[in-house]
Amino acid sequence: MQQTLNIATLVLAILLITFILLQARGAGLGSAFGGESSVYTSRRGAEKILFYLTIGTAVLFFGTAAARLFL
Repeated sequence: MQQTLNIATLVLAILLITFILLQARGAGLGSAFGGESSVYTSRRGAEKILFYLTIGTAVLFFGTAAARLFL
């Protein structure tokens, strides 16, 4: 059980780092690949999915970290 939690925590940590690095600060997902926009817009499409994936991965990561702490 402990080894499974260790592997799950490691995989979630790598995914969380990847999702955070894909998000450009103060810009849309398009600017990460060369596009630029100075107008604030709401999250749409892939950017919105990436945002929710980041939140879900963070919740799962902290859940597995807490489970490792208590087991």
